[in-house]
Amino acid sequence: MRVVSWNIRAGGGVRAKGIINQIRLWQPDIVALSEFRGTEASQSIAAGLYASGLSHQRTTTDPVNPSVNSLLLASRWPLRTVTIQNAPDNPRRWLHVNIANPVPIAFVAIHIPNRSTGLKYPFLDAVTNTVKNWRGPAAIIIGDTNSGCIDIDEESPAFNKTEDQWIKTLNSLHWKDAFRLLHGNKKDYTWYSPNGRNGFRLDQAFLYPSLHDKLKYFEHVWGGNTSARREDLSDHAAIVMDIEL
Repeated sequence: MRVVSWNIRAGGGVRAKGIINQIRLWQPDIVALSEFRGTEASQSIAAGLYASGLSHQRTTTDPVNPSVNSLLLASRWPLRTVTIQNAPDNPRRWLHVNIANPVPIAFVAIHIPNRSTGLKYPFLDAVTNTVKNWRGPAAIIIGDTNSGCIDIDEESPAFNKTEDQWIKTLNSLHWKDAFRLLHGNKKDYTWYSPNGRNGFRLDQAFLYPSLHDKLKYFEHVWGGNTSARREDLSDHAAIVMDIEL
């Protein structure tokens, strides 16, 4: 099962056609998009995924405010939206589904807010509580967390002790950071600051314990990698991950 998670930046805009062409090249079975919107550009991406066989889709877009950053999940297998008590109180940035593939699996797409919103730390706490109280099937929590571990996930100081400890807590609860499972302490970044050009790993996938030994491939991949510019399609690298079910 190939999973792609990608922050497509502000709904895709004029990059929408390039984004869908890039996703097709990765040949995913499940796609999670952050900064997906109810705009024409984002809807064209959803239609392109549908035409590529990812016809089962759920989105958190708001019809009243189509330009608000939201999430899209698209899958080759049927999806059922799940509501749980401990979930973050932020319906645009949390999307939990059960996927009816040959081996049932839960999939949670997230896009954690920035500190400046005042919503970040309650969101982090809610994710931790969800993990502590998990009663569902094997699961993947994936997306843009706007968080990382001090030093190892940053080229210059940016993350604080709360963000650092949050990732360490999930790992201590045996929801492992998939990148670290395969790459150890390697430094690799999924976003670069527009001014200082310093790199940070802001995008992660956390795996339920029974999935650890099923992880076969995990890379951060920049879209449009035949181009001279890394950020032609998005300012984030995508997560491309293979799970053997």
